[in-house]
Amino acid sequence: MKSLLRILHLEDNLKDAELVQAMLAAEGLPSEVTRMETQAAFVAALDEGGWDLILCDFSLPSFDGKTALALARERCPDMPFIFLSGTIGEEAAIDALTSGATDYVLKQRLRRFIPAVRRALQESEGRTARQRAEETIREQAALLDVAHDAILLCGLEGSLILWNKGAERLYGWTAQEAIGKRVSELLHMSKQSHLATAWKTLLEKGEWRGEMHQVTKGGKTMIVASSWTLVRDQEDKPRSILVINTDITEKKQLEAQLLRSQRMESLGTLAGGIAHDLNNVMAPILMAAQLLLTIPLDDEARKWVKTIETSVKRGRGMIKQVLTFARGVEGERCAIQLSHLIAELEKIMRDTFPRSIQIGTHLPNDLWTIIGDSTQLYQVLLNLCVNARDAMPDGGRLQIQAGNLLLDEHDLRRQPDAKPGPYVVLSVLDTGTGIPPHVIDRIFDPFFTTKGVGQGTGLGLSTAMGFVKSHGGFMNVYSEVGRGTEFKVYLPAQETAATRQAEEERPELHKGNGELVLVVDDEAPILETTKATLEAYGYRVLTAKDGTEALASCAQHHNAISVVVTDMMMPFMDGPATIRALHKLDPAVKVIAVSGLMENKNRADLADTGSTLFLQKPYTTEQLLHALHEALTGDGAWRPS
Repeated sequence: MKSLLRILHLEDNLKDAELVQAMLAAEGLPSEVTRMETQAAFVAALDEGGWDLILCDFSLPSFDGKTALALARERCPDMPFIFLSGTIGEEAAIDALTSGATDYVLKQRLRRFIPAVRRALQESEGRTARQRAEETIREQAALLDVAHDAILLCGLEGSLILWNKGAERLYGWTAQEAIGKRVSELLHMSKQSHLATAWKTLLEKGEWRGEMHQVTKGGKTMIVASSWTLVRDQEDKPRSILVINTDITEKKQLEAQLLRSQRMESLGTLAGGIAHDLNNVMAPILMAAQLLLTIPLDDEARKWVKTIETSVKRGRGMIKQVLTFARGVEGERCAIQLSHLIAELEKIMRDTFPRSIQIGTHLPNDLWTIIGDSTQLYQVLLNLCVNARDAMPDGGRLQIQAGNLLLDEHDLRRQPDAKPGPYVVLSVLDTGTGIPPHVIDRIFDPFFTTKGVGQGTGLGLSTAMGFVKSHGGFMNVYSEVGRGTEFKVYLPAQETAATRQAEEERPELHKGNGELVLVVDDEAPILETTKATLEAYGYRVLTAKDGTEALASCAQHHNAISVVVTDMMMPFMDGPATIRALHKLDPAVKVIAVSGLMENKNRADLADTGSTLFLQKPYTTEQLLHALHEALTGDGAWRPS
């Protein structure tokens, strides 16, 4: 109770007012009593505020107590109001209490006055405390609702007691729908193996923190960082569990993407090293096979040598595909007949895919030509076919189809980046499990995969889409759960069928005229086969196994060496250093750089040396002779790759 009470006393009798003040003081209730008689003064005092108690005579000369009560309740509804009168009847007293008076005391029975005052003040204080508590609760509830996190309170048996607005936003269930439900059933948590461990930790330590997989009302799976706190009662017994959940799904996805990117970077580094070594192995095999084809052979021997040559070329293409996938190395763009790519892919699929999958192709003879990177397009088809295979674990049918199609602006209204004109459309169809509607919109997102750990990177379709777009094309997908999927790839085309004269009619090879060529490589088989090839086509050849030997040969045969063919990756002195040193000895010497793996850094180093000709291992006899011809004549009509 306050040390000094401020009391508003509506009383026209001064002696009665003084008696009231004396009684209050005598009972240890120090107070400041302000007496007034008129309605105007009473209203002004009410508006001033700060009062603890109103005492009011029922009958006043200027207005009555009932009117005073109405005015008081209008302006300060919770203020204690006691009628202190000598003229109030029983009916009037009941009416006053019904209208909101706290109590009434007859002046003839003033012994009830002090107890009535004390009771009224105590009730007022209790009411004020409750109001403050209720306001605090409302503020806390508002804070809970403003919180972005989901805040839940559930009983020890798991039934929900509190469900804030953050939980509504996160999970989609309203508080009315959620309260009373078991949290494990509502959020599909019951099957998670670590729940028992979490519950044990909570009871032992009073709290638990960890990650959980949960499901929203709409069926979306999410990952949350969950914090559980055990709430105890006054006797320190467990009463309920406070749960705070934060959605970390995007954070976990970004972490997974980073790990996968690092993994792909490591794979790229590994692929680059393997590619370099394999190209060095295949280079002498290819040149040796092509050398054998220049000498008389019986038909059987020629067939087997031709098989070796074809296999090495296929292996070279496969290495390019690995580098394209792992490191983004792009190949050349040229006229392509897709039927050849599909035929090659079909052979590989028949050798490697399960026998339970029936593979078929339907390709017209007059399929139009496209201009593109054969390695990238092969990768597109391979990715689509591998996905089709994985969608048919119990077997099924995989069909590859192709056709010519003219598309106008109306056909391309949903493809703003595509241009009207001729297209080749490739279709990969399967009779597999199909793609659910909630998944199909995300299948082209980088790193998105529905496959288990270790079964996919989530990069296959996103890589394929990137390659298709880089060719000016687009891709559509149609799927039905339980029936299968069809991917359609649209690629800009030329309305002519491609021919492959290069495979059927070898152009005349450029022969040497006794020019001296220095071949530098740390791989002895490459030196031997390159030397034999060049000598067979009219060149004189010197060899060196490293940069130091190359410089010695150049110094010994000063100005006699016409062209140097040097590897870029050698021990002791690498290619760029060797080229710079050779140019110091003989500024006029022509250089052809060779490597099993040409990265951006190597290209920059090569450009710094002033050399522009480059051969990728394993190179063919034709490519080697063309490069030498260009170096000797400066004829830029052809540039090796």
